[in-house]
Amino acid sequence: MLSRVANSLYWMSRYIERAENIARIVDVNLQLLLDLRNLDEERLAKHWLPIVLTTGDEEQFFALHKKATAQNVTEFLVFQLDNPNSIVSSICQARENARMVRDQITIELWEELNRLYWFVRTPEARQVWKESPSEFFQQIKASSLLIIGLTYATLIHNEGWWFAQAGKFIERADKTSRILDLRYQTLPEKGVPQTVSETDALEWSAILRSCSAWDAYKSIHGAEVSPRLVAEFLLLNEDFPRSVRFCVDELNNALRRISGVAEGKFCNDAEKLAGRLVAELQFMTIDEIFAAGLHGYLDVLQGKLNDIGGALFNAYIFQNFNNLEDEIMVQQEEQQQQQKQMMKDEL
Repeated sequence: MLSRVANSLYWMSRYIERAENIARIVDVNLQLLLDLRNLDEERLAKHWLPIVLTTGDEEQFFALHKKATAQNVTEFLVFQLDNPNSIVSSICQARENARMVRDQITIELWEELNRLYWFVRTPEARQVWKESPSEFFQQIKASSLLIIGLTYATLIHNEGWWFAQAGKFIERADKTSRILDLRYQTLPEKGVPQTVSETDALEWSAILRSCSAWDAYKSIHGAEVSPRLVAEFLLLNEDFPRSVRFCVDELNNALRRISGVAEGKFCNDAEKLAGRLVAELQFMTIDEIFAAGLHGYLDVLQGKLNDIGGALFNAYIFQNFNNLEDEIMVQQEEQQQQQKQMMKDEL
């Protein structure tokens, strides 16, 4: 498989997962405001600013906006094209990556992604947003889940599909960790909080709902909501599809299906780093994480996920040619693929 094709499938999947997760975060936090009372301007800023901080885009945000108000934050995270990680930007980039590999994906997948793209680019999306933000986010989430399902159900499960799986699960693990980090200011620097107020319980419940984890969590822990139990569920549960441990397990599996290397061995840094993180999450306890500090642990975890993504790029996407003949051959192959795609588009 050409590195260009693998890269496009990988990022198509990542951007769809990113759009869905941002929709979850903003939707749940808008709804949370209905449960919180007596919010003055300062408390509203404290509610919205962590959402920007947890996405890692605070520098870009404050270059465009002076204050972290509800309007500024939602505009930045949903519609603003100047934010490369906004919902609309992510969907546009997913569609562009899919367009580059039309011959590698199915018509059903392309049509749904194209439909979502045109929806968010038209005035209709703004109108739906004004009338009912919840309905707008529901459309984004439903379409994203349909695209994920179509990817699973209609694509051949070959090397390209495993690159798409790797992109999906590395993005999902990263976003789950960032959602979990939303309310770290309410926690002690190290250790588990001794008391949980009603407001804290509402905010930690919102974190679960942001990950569609509320029902799954209740099936294990009932209605008791505490930072320790929520963090344990979202980080270390091996069965919940959005927990970090589950995602890293699936990422590790995808990398090994791409290379054919068995578990317990590795042939590149991506497999080595992923296997090491799998083992860490298998044998880590939530008490050890809180003892070291949840916020600090999540920062380190996000760095490790970034390292795996960088190692995957170096192993499969970046090509350091040994001679001119190799470079010319690869360029010719890519040109042939582009010409075939252009002919299909014309038809």
